[in-house]
Amino acid sequence: MSESRITIELTSDEALVLSDWLERLQMTDLSRVVDDPAVWSPIHRIAGTLNTTLPELFAADYGQRLEAARQRLRADNDWAS
Repeated sequence: MSESRITIELTSDEALVLSDWLERLQMTDLSRVVDDPAVWSPIHRIAGTLNTTLPELFAADYGQRLEAARQRLRADNDWAS
């Protein structure tokens, strides 16, 4: 039986911020944060997809772009603070 696919749509700001967080997550001991190794596969798939589709990751002003995206998302989600 073939598994169906799920499509997730993100804004460029969401994708950039998520990509950064996933990168930092993967640099930690995942077993401390993720209690089920089955979750690692989708984490790596999502991170890999973001890494290959976000040209901003290689921009000289990446840090500034990331911080601007974070600020915009925080402003849009002020309920989450």
